[in-house]
Amino acid sequence: MLKVNKLYKDFGDLKVLKNVNLEIKSGEKVVVVGPSGSGKSTLLRCLNLLEQPTSGEIFFEDQEITKPKIDLNLIREQMGMVFQQFNLFSNLNVLDNLILAPLKRDKLKKQEAEERAYNLLNRIDLADKANAYPRQLSGGQQQRIAIIRAMMMDPKVLLFDEPTSALDPEMVGEVLDLMTELAESGMTMIVVSHEMGFAKQVANRIMFMDEGQIVEESYNPADFFENPKEIRTQQFLSKVL
Repeated sequence: MLKVNKLYKDFGDLKVLKNVNLEIKSGEKVVVVGPSGSGKSTLLRCLNLLEQPTSGEIFFEDQEITKPKIDLNLIREQMGMVFQQFNLFSNLNVLDNLILAPLKRDKLKKQEAEERAYNLLNRIDLADKANAYPRQLSGGQQQRIAIIRAMMMDPKVLLFDEPTSALDPEMVGEVLDLMTELAESGMTMIVVSHEMGFAKQVANRIMFMDEGQIVEESYNPADFFENPKEIRTQQFLSKVL
């Protein structure tokens, strides 16, 4: 579904990504871990071109999306993004937050969009919050709304950028439960996260990044946590587990 070749990203003199290569298959649940500043979030933001790579190629379903004149809106319709800080529109209520993108992109008629929104709200037991504004919701509620907002476009892959890091500890579980449910439904997911328990439970592949590179990856999460091969991975895991 996604292929990255020789990806570099610089911010001025700061080299954030250095020769990153990866492939993501349909249905995979990939969790990216690593220390702060290792390039995890930048990699995620390059995948849907919220950040323009300095060099390298990104392919989505065999189409090179780093080419000039590509229709980015069309690509992003299929790649849902969930941000650390929720990024709900504070001047819109929950229902309007959910239906905005499908209406703007002519994906659904208003009645169809509202029906889909209520179906998703019922799925997360928040249908009673349809007319509430983000400021009236807890952090956990806002992030679950943000996740189903990404689902409103029926994307082929969901990108999660540390979706629980801005939450109070007691709210983390309700967001991870929804993400686990999505994973079990077969959704392709790429998750940048510090939640090692979630990674162990849900991931079928784990990538460890440091200093802008993929240092180690494993298709056996249990083995990754119990027998990391690289010294840098061992050092990181000894501090977070």
